[in-house]
Amino acid sequence: MTSDQELPMDGQSATAVFAARGIDVTLNKDQGVIKVVKRQGIDGDRPMIGDKVTVHYTGKLLTGKKFDCSRDRKESFCFNVGKGQVLKAWDIGVLSMQRGEVCTLLCKPGYAFGAAGNPDKIPPNSSVLFEIELLRFEGEMLTDDGGIIRRIKVKGDGYTNPNDGAIVDVHLEGNCAGRLFDCRDVTFTVSEADDKGIPLGVDRAMDKMQRGECCLLYLKPKYAFGSEGKTEFKIGPDKDLVYEVTLKDFKRAKESWEMDVHEKLALAAEVKHKGNQYFKAGRYQQAVIQYQRIIMWLEMECGNGIEQLKRIQDFVMKAHLNLALCFLRIKEFSQVVENCNKVIELDECNEKALYRRGEARLLRNEFSLALADFQQVLLVNSSNRAAQAQISICQSKMKEYHEQDKKTYSNMFQKFAERDEKVVKTKRRRDESLRSSMNGEVGIKRRRKSQDCPF
Repeated sequence: MTSDQELPMDGQSATAVFAARGIDVTLNKDQGVIKVVKRQGIDGDRPMIGDKVTVHYTGKLLTGKKFDCSRDRKESFCFNVGKGQVLKAWDIGVLSMQRGEVCTLLCKPGYAFGAAGNPDKIPPNSSVLFEIELLRFEGEMLTDDGGIIRRIKVKGDGYTNPNDGAIVDVHLEGNCAGRLFDCRDVTFTVSEADDKGIPLGVDRAMDKMQRGECCLLYLKPKYAFGSEGKTEFKIGPDKDLVYEVTLKDFKRAKESWEMDVHEKLALAAEVKHKGNQYFKAGRYQQAVIQYQRIIMWLEMECGNGIEQLKRIQDFVMKAHLNLALCFLRIKEFSQVVENCNKVIELDECNEKALYRRGEARLLRNEFSLALADFQQVLLVNSSNRAAQAQISICQSKMKEYHEQDKKTYSNMFQKFAERDEKVVKTKRRRDESLRSSMNGEVGIKRRRKSQDCPF
């Protein structure tokens, strides 16, 4: 790359210089973005569409004037490449780079700041230069816990995505530790992929995909085949999987606003039955999806008349209660409390909601709150033996923790007392030593004085 002093002064000559030294990285080869590599990167993988990339960059006009620099701010810059979050030239250029590579991009106005430029920084219709260093990149997290990571190999078309209940046609290739265990074309209903032996992570990624998209999905065990594994595919327990998924076509299900109350109630009955089937089979995450669909459809519905309203509320309450039970099984106790609270808002004496909330609070070591819930259960149904047993457990736990706290504080006070006693003893010894020293000096002074006196 030329130095700042050697930079061409106009776009035409700049294009000629860069074209001679670099490569045109635009799709249609219109020389809108020409790349010159200054330092080769590490051979291997390149970023894919949607990856989170981290870069350092310096932006300059063709005159050599710097208008932006991440290093001057001492802060790298992150974005999801290929998603339109940055200049078009950046999306194109960074996708062509390797980790550790440093390159300079000559960007025409149409790929940079356009005809308008950028006030106070970029004149109208200006070509610009960017020096970019690709520090690192990683796939796009589709879940907060990082259990599903997506990397897009081929970008899809359009602006719509499959939704829960959509019928999708896909091609799947599943890999475990480099071994291809699943390769097929399959049609399934989104939210019910488990019926076709497809892991939860693939199902949950569908609503992020576009028609024609091909992506890699990196699944943690929770979103793969879990602790059970899959004997059909010879997959052991707690295995990470990689699926290559191509969404060939799909037909969206009706959205909530496209259905009337009768349709919603009919679908809610079907979905509740499906959720119950998943629950009985121990597929709690899949059951959660079904029950949440019911709430999404009906929670804000009022219906036509008292009877229909009662039916709606019955579906909503049962869905929340079933969600609470699912979340108890998968140990997401805050979700248990949240769903029980929703039921108690509608029915403050609901025995199941009070009991399940008490269970969750007990498992969170919130003994006094759990005790209050179980006592409330007995007010509703005095013959509930399970609640009576849980009250005994709460009282026992509270006593145990009280004794433990008492012992902890007792030991703490004992240590404080021992420390104070040690400090007192140390001070006493110091004082005695000081007095002894002072007495010795007085004795010496007296002897010296007696020696200096005349006889």
